[in-house]
Amino acid sequence: MTRKLPKIKKQQVIAKTRIFAVEELELEFSNGVFRIYERLKAGKHGAVMIIPLLNETTMLLIKEYAAGTERYELAFPKGLIDPGESATEAANRELQEEAGYAANSLKELKKITLAPGYLSHEMNLVVAEELYPSKLDGDEPEPIEVVEWDISRIDELLELDEFSEARSIAAVYLLKRYLEQKSR
Repeated sequence: MTRKLPKIKKQQVIAKTRIFAVEELELEFSNGVFRIYERLKAGKHGAVMIIPLLNETTMLLIKEYAAGTERYELAFPKGLIDPGESATEAANRELQEEAGYAANSLKELKKITLAPGYLSHEMNLVVAEELYPSKLDGDEPEPIEVVEWDISRIDELLELDEFSEARSIAAVYLLKRYLEQKSR
């Protein structure tokens, strides 16, 4: 069944902070029903999460403070796409800022969302291969710990309490599929 998208009758920012904007949407559905939705409005350029493969058996993770959970979290490097950058250019920049490596090979795996019912944020998952040392200054308040992780131990990684970010967990599953396809 093909559905007709609701008509946006009115769209306005109703609250804004330094980081977030709350947007109100007045929608009219094709059956005549009106609803008001609220969503967190993301930046215009999106974001990237990088799955860095140091070699055929090792991936890189970072450990940094996460204010939302008030603890240090183990995850893949990530960041916003700057104006004028492609997802792969942003991935290579963020990889250098957060992990101290650049990549000769970058492949976009999938664009994912998180809670699309109320967040407009989209993230591009990018696999980075053929890494070489290269460091750029980032905006992090303290040095980020880079953790080498054996790909054969992914199941152990998924059991760790400090590896809890849903986007990183999704990235692990997409990495497994990518590596299986690559080995065929």
